[in-house]
Amino acid sequence: MKRILIGGTNSGCGKTTVTCALLGALKNAGLNVSPFKCGPDYIDPMFYSKITGSTARNLDSFFCNDEMLRYIFYDGSQNTDISVIEGVMGYYDGSGTNGISGTNSVSGTNTVSAGSAHSVSLVTDTPAVIVINCTGMSDSIGAVMRGFLEYRKPNNIIGFIFNRLPEKLTQKVKGLCAELGTGYFGYMPRHDIIFNSRHLGLLTADEIGGLDRKIAALSELAAKHILIDKLLEACERSAHTYRPPVLNIISGKKPLIAVSKDKAFCFEYEENILLLKRLGCEIKYFSPLDDKTLPENIDGLILCGGYPELYARKLGENFSMRESVRSAVKSGLPTIAECGGFMYLHEFIEDENFHAYPAAGVINARAFKTQKLNRFGYIKMTAKHDNLLCKAGETISAHEYHYWDSTAPGSDFCAQKPDGRQWECAYADKNIYAGFPHLYFYSDVRIAENFVKKCAERCFSTTKVLPQIN
Repeated sequence: MKRILIGGTNSGCGKTTVTCALLGALKNAGLNVSPFKCGPDYIDPMFYSKITGSTARNLDSFFCNDEMLRYIFYDGSQNTDISVIEGVMGYYDGSGTNGISGTNSVSGTNTVSAGSAHSVSLVTDTPAVIVINCTGMSDSIGAVMRGFLEYRKPNNIIGFIFNRLPEKLTQKVKGLCAELGTGYFGYMPRHDIIFNSRHLGLLTADEIGGLDRKIAALSELAAKHILIDKLLEACERSAHTYRPPVLNIISGKKPLIAVSKDKAFCFEYEENILLLKRLGCEIKYFSPLDDKTLPENIDGLILCGGYPELYARKLGENFSMRESVRSAVKSGLPTIAECGGFMYLHEFIEDENFHAYPAAGVINARAFKTQKLNRFGYIKMTAKHDNLLCKAGETISAHEYHYWDSTAPGSDFCAQKPDGRQWECAYADKNIYAGFPHLYFYSDVRIAENFVKKCAERCFSTTKVLPQIN
């Protein structure tokens, strides 16, 4: 089973660009490619899916134990020629330690940071190639290489790709690779192919003009300068099979869950949707921007994260959808609303210019713009009382990443970061979870099971209220 992880020295070194270029080159070579992304990233997988035509999935060792992570990886790698994983931040960067043992050549002990590309590489037994941004360096490239090769062991690093490397330095970096006993897998020259970004990272794939042209140009560069045949030879590993960790829990009629999906609400893990289907649900996508009401006869609702602030005016003008959502949630429709979806349940949403527009009006509060990133990163949430997702005292893994905040962010969970900081967050009762924290169902399958069971109760109820507006 061929698989490779493209890691980097740091955020911004070019690993996403290199990964997109490599995916395009592999696809153009006629290979069936399965793409993956380390960490809680929604945007990069959109690019990978568009390039390869295959579903991109996330691999997150903070959310998942080793067995579950391997299952997600191997399940997504079926019937493929090669699986390509892009790392997150710098190769060794994460949020804590997960106890993988080994020998650290620096201190004599080893700690592997949970959520890091390093941890994913070890858990999935995937060889890693590190991308180095060579801008402004020459001999110092060797110091960076040696540092990454020796900082932690085992590390699964088999070599390097040199990004933004002047052609005149190719012989030097080849010599450095030979000197350090590691693989040279080519380079990417300097170029002017740019993916624009905003506060949460890159623009989404559908927002970038001329994306196909840019990917084609990057793919040509990769085919010319990256040693793809050598990479394919080096990334072979033994294949494994893993028993599915979940089974269908619904017999008879399948609950129908409406999931938001458009430019304003596009942040949802594909694994979450696949898990709901495996538990016995049907999924119906809808657009809060363009549709007039929620789909009929639904038994559950998921309002995903995204960028509602960019479309606040249009969302506010869609009165019938706002009323449909408000009526459905107020009627007790089982609902999960994360981050942007949570903002949509507010009475008002501010846009980027601080202008407020009406939203669904379920929560008597205002979602407002701030000047900085709020409560960034992984958290553990402990429930204060029984609710849609879990019981009082149980803990859920989640993550936050948002520049907007709320005048009433909720207080039904207590959130705690790995460094000990705490705060109250989210609304949760027997029918709803609504808050800024994003959920990853595979971190604890019981979260999804509890939601599905509640949807099933409504599905089989003869007194079900249909969420529609006359």
